[in-house]
Amino acid sequence: MGRRLAETERTYETGPRNDLPDLTGLTAGTRALPPLRLNAVYYDTAHLTLTSHRITLRRREGGDDDGWHLKLPTDRPDTRTEIHAPLGAPGTPPEDLRAEVAALVRGRILTPIVRLRTVRSRVLLLDDQDRTLAEVAYDQVNAKPGPAWSEIEVELYAGDEALLDAVERRLGDAGVTRSDAPSKLVRALGGRRPEPAGGRPERPGPDATAGAVALAYLRAQLAAIVALDPAVRHAGEDTVHRMRVATRRARSALKSFGHVLDRAETDPLGAELKWLAEVLGAERDREVLTARLARRLSELDPDDPGDRDDPGERGPALDAVRRRLGEGPPGGTWNAEAHSADAHTEVVRALDSARYFALLDAFDGLLAAPPYLPAADRPASQVVADVLGHDRRRLRGAVRAALALPPGQARDVALHEARKAAKRARYAGEAAEPVRVAEAAGYTARMKALQQLLGEHQDSVMCRAAVARVRGRAEAAGEDTAPYEAIEQTELEIAARAEERLPEVWGAAEREG
Repeated sequence: MGRRLAETERTYETGPRNDLPDLTGLTAGTRALPPLRLNAVYYDTAHLTLTSHRITLRRREGGDDDGWHLKLPTDRPDTRTEIHAPLGAPGTPPEDLRAEVAALVRGRILTPIVRLRTVRSRVLLLDDQDRTLAEVAYDQVNAKPGPAWSEIEVELYAGDEALLDAVERRLGDAGVTRSDAPSKLVRALGGRRPEPAGGRPERPGPDATAGAVALAYLRAQLAAIVALDPAVRHAGEDTVHRMRVATRRARSALKSFGHVLDRAETDPLGAELKWLAEVLGAERDREVLTARLARRLSELDPDDPGDRDDPGERGPALDAVRRRLGEGPPGGTWNAEAHSADAHTEVVRALDSARYFALLDAFDGLLAAPPYLPAADRPASQVVADVLGHDRRRLRGAVRAALALPPGQARDVALHEARKAAKRARYAGEAAEPVRVAEAAGYTARMKALQQLLGEHQDSVMCRAAVARVRGRAEAAGEDTAPYEAIEQTELEIAARAEERLPEVWGAAEREG
């Protein structure tokens, strides 16, 4: 994995005969450094995919940081995330850096698009202990293909942006102004930076149309999936869950806004989103079940936090339970420690597949040319009310159907269906918030509370089913089944408490306004 750091810098226009203005007095001291000759080759797809997303990928020789550099935008206008990889041979960018942009590149070839040769003169701004606070560089740049130009870059090493402001004032006094070009690459391309497929995210206002609201919510979910992709590949904490949620939100929105976006056109994408959610869910479900079983085991043996290996500190029956639970169910496992690597490999394999890349392309295509129905032109405030009302009625039917059943497997299945309906209602509330802020926010919070209660019930059902399968194997082997029965009883009580609370939580969720 490449070395990652934050880079804060500003770039300024300057004439070909200009040099660095006098910078003395801005800090305790300055130091001029010998000039550098830098040779950089920038890579992108034929359609400038990275450039359209304000990303640059280059291989640069010369200077103190030879190597591959991937620069990613952040929420701060002067700051980017920079990821370094060793120089290596020219040609294909390193795998670590390609993984960072895989969800954008989608298997397309990254090729050299511009070569920059730069002569750089530098002055360091120092504190009173001779430490570097910032570097001010005067660059004479030649692009091939492209123009030649000069510019000044100011990069912050330490301290805060007040120093950048002070340098900017000094440069302004010398007639130097901020550059409009977001990068050397864009300037070399003549200022050409295409729009990303599907357009850039915009938050709709209160007067937006229903189509704009639906599209904005979908665009936000695609952006989340793409942004989380690198972290999922690197097994970042909670990233699989978050990508799965974004996938489910998108699929739910396609259903909730089915009278705004033509379902005949969007259902194929919805099916692919379901596939992706299932791929991500396999690993996530194992994580949830593992954590739940660990809690139940610690309750059986309060003196043992679950990480001791000395059999003398536990009874033989509990040791057998731990071994059995470590084996997992036939044909699968919930032992995250033993099998997380395999599960993660499966997720990454899916993210490297042509099917996943085709899904992302289809999502881009929907955003670029949405299959609007006539309701898309109606004011969002009116359509949102219809969406929320429809999803509330659908949820009401699911909850009432579940509560009408006696406790048991049929009710468990019905409550799971109600949970899915609550999730859909919650996501519709999220999409509605930009145009019905006060009402939608309260609605979303109530639906979330209901979803979480039903989720706790479903987790209990799944845990009981898993333990029952293992209990059957233990019983066949003549082992003590009391610990398994204790876990099942605890989970039954948890589920019963959730069912007891359901009428109250549902009553709050159903409130209007």
